[in-house]
Amino acid sequence: MNFDEGPRKRGSRTAAAAAEGAGGGGGGGVAVAPPPGCRAENCKADLTDSKSYHKRHKVCEYHAKAEVVVVEGLKQRFCQQCSRFHDLSEFDEAKRSCRRRLAGHNERRRKHFTESRGEGSGRRGSNPGTKKDQCRQVDERGRTPIVLPENHQKLHIH
Repeated sequence: MNFDEGPRKRGSRTAAAAAEGAGGGGGGGVAVAPPPGCRAENCKADLTDSKSYHKRHKVCEYHAKAEVVVVEGLKQRFCQQCSRFHDLSEFDEAKRSCRRRLAGHNERRRKHFTESRGEGSGRRGSNPGTKKDQCRQVDERGRTPIVLPENHQKLHIH
């Protein structure tokens, strides 16, 4: 072992050395990858200086938020929850998350909400009639009951 060279690190080759290859002219060189680009058709965005999120998912900021993007010849939309493109039919209106992931997200929120509203939740002294609490109360069908102060009738908001 030669101690004059010092410790060798993996991947410590310079970019110039990588571009030239491993030496010899046998074509065994390392190919230089093109700059990362957006997957949307006809998008020329260079993601080199973009956020790591956009590089990782190969989508520019514009197309990540666009309502319609053509990818591989299909009209699609980028889902914020899944971090991938889906067919437009999988989204409600202009939402940026697909129906399946939104349903799971809402279910987790409801589950957390009902667990935190159980007895012993430490919410003593709070006025149950405040606007803040009315927004949080949901019946078994997911409706929000509202009590009107004049005649104390219960209405359900869908």
